[in-house]
Amino acid sequence: MNEDTLIYGTRAVIEAVREGKEIEKLFIQRGLHNPLISELKKQLKESDIFYQDVPPEKLNRLTQKNHQGVVAMLSSIVYYSIEELLPGIFEKGEIPLLILLDRVTDVRNMGAIARTAECVGAQAIITPSRGGALINSDAIKASAGALHRVPVCREDNLKLTLEYLSSSGLQIIACTEKTDKLIYNVDLNVPCVIIMGSEENGISGEYLKRADARVKIPLNGNIASLNVSVATAVVLYEALRQRNIGK
Repeated sequence: MNEDTLIYGTRAVIEAVREGKEIEKLFIQRGLHNPLISELKKQLKESDIFYQDVPPEKLNRLTQKNHQGVVAMLSSIVYYSIEELLPGIFEKGEIPLLILLDRVTDVRNMGAIARTAECVGAQAIITPSRGGALINSDAIKASAGALHRVPVCREDNLKLTLEYLSSSGLQIIACTEKTDKLIYNVDLNVPCVIIMGSEENGISGEYLKRADARVKIPLNGNIASLNVSVATAVVLYEALRQRNIGK
Protein backbone atom coordinates (compact mmCIF):
# COMPACT_ATOMS: atom_id res chain seq x y z
CA MET A 1 0.00 0.00 0.00
CA ASN A 2 1.40 3.38 -1.04
CA GLU A 3 0.84 5.70 1.91
CA ASP A 4 1.11 8.70 -0.42
CA THR A 5 -2.46 7.87 -1.45
CA LEU A 6 -3.75 7.62 2.13
CA ILE A 7 -5.35 10.21 4.36
CA TYR A 8 -5.86 9.18 7.95
CA GLY A 9 -7.36 10.85 10.99
CA THR A 10 -10.95 12.01 11.31
CA ARG A 11 -10.37 15.75 10.90
CA ALA A 12 -8.02 15.26 7.93
CA VAL A 13 -10.57 13.12 6.12
CA ILE A 14 -13.37 15.61 6.85
CA GLU A 15 -11.30 18.39 5.26
CA ALA A 16 -10.44 16.23 2.25
CA VAL A 17 -14.14 15.54 1.65
CA ARG A 18 -15.01 19.23 2.01
CA GLU A 19 -12.28 20.14 -0.49
CA GLY A 20 -13.77 17.75 -3.03
CA LYS A 21 -10.88 15.28 -3.11
CA GLU A 22 -11.58 12.15 -5.14
CA ILE A 23 -12.04 9.39 -2.55
CA GLU A 24 -11.45 5.88 -3.88
CA LYS A 25 -12.22 3.99 -0.66
CA LEU A 26 -13.08 5.11 2.85
CA PHE A 27 -12.91 2.95 5.98
CA ILE A 28 -14.29 3.80 9.43
CA GLN A 29 -13.61 1.65 12.45
CA ARG A 30 -16.65 -0.33 13.46
CA GLY A 31 -18.38 0.84 16.65
CA LEU A 32 -16.79 4.30 16.86
CA HIS A 33 -19.09 6.99 18.28
CA ASN A 34 -17.92 10.53 18.98
CA PRO A 35 -18.82 14.04 17.74
CA LEU A 36 -16.12 14.09 15.05
CA ILE A 37 -17.20 10.74 13.65
CA SER A 38 -20.79 12.01 13.56
CA GLU A 39 -19.62 15.12 11.73
CA LEU A 40 -17.68 13.00 9.24
CA LYS A 41 -20.62 10.70 8.54
CA LYS A 42 -22.89 13.72 8.02
CA GLN A 43 -20.38 15.15 5.54
CA LEU A 44 -20.14 11.81 3.72
CA LYS A 45 -23.91 11.60 3.40
CA GLU A 46 -24.13 15.14 2.03
CA SER A 47 -21.33 14.39 -0.45
CA ASP A 48 -22.83 10.99 -1.41
CA ILE A 49 -19.61 9.15 -0.51
CA PHE A 50 -19.84 5.50 0.48
CA TYR A 51 -17.80 4.17 3.41
CA GLN A 52 -17.18 0.76 4.93
CA ASP A 53 -17.36 -0.15 8.63
CA VAL A 54 -14.31 -2.31 9.33
CA PRO A 55 -12.49 -3.82 12.32
CA PRO A 56 -9.42 -1.96 13.64
CA GLU A 57 -7.13 -4.69 12.24
CA LYS A 58 -8.07 -3.62 8.70
CA LEU A 59 -7.03 -0.03 9.38
CA ASN A 60 -3.82 -1.11 11.09
CA ARG A 61 -2.86 -3.08 8.00
CA LEU A 62 -3.31 0.05 5.90
CA THR A 63 -1.17 2.29 8.11
CA GLN A 64 0.69 2.14 11.40
CA LYS A 65 0.13 5.87 11.95
CA ASN A 66 -2.42 7.31 14.40
CA HIS A 67 -5.47 6.92 12.15
CA GLN A 68 -8.08 7.55 14.88
CA GLY A 69 -10.27 4.91 13.28
CA VAL A 70 -10.56 6.61 9.89
CA VAL A 71 -8.56 5.95 6.72
CA ALA A 72 -9.33 7.20 3.20
CA MET A 73 -7.68 6.13 -0.02
CA LEU A 74 -7.38 8.94 -2.55
CA SER A 75 -7.99 8.27 -6.21
CA SER A 76 -5.06 8.61 -8.58
CA ILE A 77 -7.30 10.09 -11.28
CA VAL A 78 -10.18 12.53 -11.67
CA TYR A 79 -13.50 10.86 -12.37
CA TYR A 80 -16.08 12.10 -14.86
CA SER A 81 -19.84 11.85 -15.28
CA ILE A 82 -20.99 10.19 -18.49
CA GLU A 83 -23.94 12.58 -18.68
CA GLU A 84 -21.50 15.48 -18.84
CA LEU A 85 -19.09 13.68 -21.18
CA LEU A 86 -21.37 12.21 -23.84
CA PRO A 87 -22.75 15.45 -25.33
CA GLY A 88 -19.19 16.64 -25.99
CA ILE A 89 -18.39 13.43 -27.88
CA PHE A 90 -21.34 14.01 -30.21
CA GLU A 91 -20.48 17.71 -30.57
CA LYS A 92 -17.01 16.78 -31.82
CA GLY A 93 -18.61 14.66 -34.52
CA GLU A 94 -17.26 11.42 -33.08
CA ILE A 95 -19.09 8.09 -33.00
CA PRO A 96 -19.25 7.07 -29.33
CA LEU A 97 -17.42 3.87 -28.43
CA LEU A 98 -17.73 3.34 -24.69
CA ILE A 99 -16.85 0.44 -22.39
CA LEU A 100 -18.92 -0.43 -19.33
CA LEU A 101 -17.30 -2.79 -16.83
CA ASP A 102 -19.54 -4.87 -14.58
CA ARG A 103 -17.79 -6.27 -11.48
CA VAL A 104 -14.31 -6.20 -13.03
CA THR A 105 -12.21 -5.86 -9.89
CA ASP A 106 -8.62 -6.76 -10.84
CA VAL A 107 -6.50 -3.62 -11.09
CA ARG A 108 -4.20 -5.07 -13.75
CA ASN A 109 -7.17 -5.96 -15.93
CA MET A 110 -8.49 -2.45 -15.44
CA GLY A 111 -5.17 -1.00 -16.53
CA ALA A 112 -4.87 -3.29 -19.56
CA ILE A 113 -8.42 -2.43 -20.66
CA ALA A 114 -7.67 1.28 -20.39
CA ARG A 115 -4.51 0.84 -22.46
CA THR A 116 -6.43 -0.87 -25.26
CA ALA A 117 -9.25 1.68 -25.01
CA GLU A 118 -6.77 4.49 -25.54
CA CYS A 119 -5.15 2.71 -28.48
CA VAL A 120 -8.44 2.25 -30.35
CA GLY A 121 -9.81 5.70 -29.51
CA ALA A 122 -12.62 4.71 -27.16
CA GLN A 123 -13.89 7.85 -25.45
CA ALA A 124 -14.69 6.57 -21.94
CA ILE A 125 -14.70 3.66 -19.52
CA ILE A 126 -17.68 3.38 -17.19
CA THR A 127 -17.36 1.62 -13.84
CA PRO A 128 -19.62 1.25 -10.80
CA SER A 129 -18.90 3.38 -7.76
CA ARG A 130 -18.98 0.18 -5.70
CA GLY A 131 -17.61 -3.22 -6.63
CA GLY A 132 -15.20 -2.13 -9.35
CA ALA A 133 -11.41 -2.15 -9.60
CA LEU A 134 -9.39 0.37 -7.65
CA ILE A 135 -7.69 3.00 -9.78
CA ASN A 136 -4.35 2.94 -8.00
CA SER A 137 -0.69 3.06 -8.97
CA ASP A 138 -0.76 -0.59 -10.10
CA ALA A 139 -3.71 0.07 -12.41
CA ILE A 140 -2.05 3.16 -13.86
CA LYS A 141 1.22 1.27 -14.40
CA ALA A 142 -0.63 -1.56 -16.16
CA SER A 143 -2.35 1.02 -18.35
CA ALA A 144 1.00 2.56 -19.42
CA GLY A 145 -0.48 5.91 -18.39
CA ALA A 146 -3.69 5.48 -20.40
CA LEU A 147 -5.80 5.99 -17.28
CA HIS A 148 -4.64 9.61 -17.36
CA ARG A 149 -5.85 9.89 -20.97
CA VAL A 150 -9.10 7.93 -21.19
CA PRO A 151 -11.89 9.40 -19.04
CA VAL A 152 -13.21 7.03 -16.39
CA CYS A 153 -16.82 7.60 -15.35
CA ARG A 154 -17.69 6.20 -11.95
CA GLU A 155 -21.47 5.84 -11.76
CA ASP A 156 -23.66 5.03 -8.76
CA ASN A 157 -26.34 3.15 -10.70
CA LEU A 158 -25.31 1.30 -13.87
CA LYS A 159 -28.93 0.44 -14.68
CA LEU A 160 -29.82 4.14 -14.88
CA THR A 161 -26.60 4.77 -16.80
CA LEU A 162 -27.59 2.20 -19.42
CA GLU A 163 -31.06 3.73 -19.67
CA TYR A 164 -29.47 7.14 -20.24
CA LEU A 165 -27.11 5.81 -22.90
CA SER A 166 -29.93 3.99 -24.68
CA SER A 167 -32.13 7.09 -24.69
CA SER A 168 -29.14 9.01 -26.10
CA GLY A 169 -29.04 6.74 -29.12
CA LEU A 170 -26.32 4.29 -28.15
CA GLN A 171 -26.60 0.61 -28.99
CA ILE A 172 -25.95 -1.56 -25.92
CA ILE A 173 -23.74 -4.53 -26.75
CA ALA A 174 -23.24 -7.26 -24.13
CA CYS A 175 -20.26 -9.58 -24.57
CA THR A 176 -21.40 -12.90 -23.12
CA GLU A 177 -21.18 -16.62 -23.79
CA LYS A 178 -24.99 -16.79 -23.40
CA THR A 179 -25.62 -16.31 -27.11
CA ASP A 180 -24.91 -17.85 -30.49
CA LYS A 181 -24.20 -14.53 -32.22
CA LEU A 182 -20.54 -13.78 -32.92
CA ILE A 183 -18.98 -10.37 -32.39
CA TYR A 184 -18.31 -10.17 -36.14
CA ASN A 185 -22.03 -10.24 -36.91
CA VAL A 186 -23.07 -7.06 -35.10
CA ASP A 187 -22.73 -3.50 -36.41
CA LEU A 188 -20.19 -1.65 -34.26
CA ASN A 189 -19.95 1.29 -36.65
CA VAL A 190 -22.74 3.03 -34.75
CA PRO A 191 -22.76 4.78 -31.37
CA CYS A 192 -22.41 1.96 -28.86
CA VAL A 193 -21.46 0.95 -25.36
CA ILE A 194 -19.88 -2.46 -24.85
CA ILE A 195 -20.58 -4.25 -21.56
CA MET A 196 -17.85 -6.54 -20.27
CA GLY A 197 -18.44 -8.65 -17.17
CA SER A 198 -16.18 -10.36 -14.69
CA GLU A 199 -14.55 -13.66 -15.62
CA GLU A 200 -16.16 -15.35 -12.61
CA ASN A 201 -19.74 -14.08 -12.86
CA GLY A 202 -20.13 -12.56 -16.32
CA ILE A 203 -22.61 -9.74 -16.85
CA SER A 204 -25.41 -9.18 -14.35
CA GLY A 205 -28.83 -10.35 -15.54
CA GLU A 206 -30.37 -6.91 -15.10
CA TYR A 207 -27.83 -5.46 -17.54
CA LEU A 208 -28.06 -8.36 -19.98
CA LYS A 209 -31.78 -7.84 -20.44
CA ARG A 210 -31.15 -4.20 -21.39
CA ALA A 211 -28.74 -5.13 -24.18
CA ASP A 212 -29.75 -4.50 -27.79
CA ALA A 213 -27.42 -7.31 -28.84
CA ARG A 214 -25.63 -10.17 -27.11
CA VAL A 215 -22.42 -11.28 -28.79
CA LYS A 216 -19.61 -13.70 -28.09
CA ILE A 217 -16.02 -14.25 -29.16
CA PRO A 218 -15.41 -17.58 -30.91
CA LEU A 219 -13.25 -20.02 -28.98
CA ASN A 220 -11.83 -23.16 -30.58
CA GLY A 221 -9.66 -24.34 -27.70
CA ASN A 222 -10.54 -26.22 -24.54
CA ILE A 223 -10.42 -23.26 -22.13
CA ALA A 224 -13.89 -21.81 -21.77
CA SER A 225 -13.08 -18.11 -21.63
CA LEU A 226 -10.54 -15.36 -22.25
CA ASN A 227 -9.07 -13.02 -19.70
CA VAL A 228 -11.45 -10.05 -19.54
CA SER A 229 -8.82 -7.56 -20.70
CA VAL A 230 -7.98 -9.76 -23.71
CA ALA A 231 -11.67 -10.23 -24.52
CA THR A 232 -12.19 -6.47 -24.35
CA ALA A 233 -9.28 -5.96 -26.73
CA VAL A 234 -10.79 -8.43 -29.24
CA VAL A 235 -14.13 -6.59 -29.19
CA LEU A 236 -12.61 -3.11 -29.38
CA TYR A 237 -10.39 -4.01 -32.29
CA GLU A 238 -13.35 -5.49 -34.15
CA ALA A 239 -15.09 -2.13 -33.63
CA LEU A 240 -11.99 -0.34 -34.93
CA ARG A 241 -11.79 -2.67 -37.94
CA GLN A 242 -15.40 -1.97 -38.85
CA ARG A 243 -14.99 1.76 -38.42
CA ASN A 244 -11.85 1.85 -40.55
CA ILE A 245 -13.47 0.10 -43.52
CA GLY A 246 -13.69 2.51 -46.41
CA LYS A 247 -11.34 5.08 -44.90
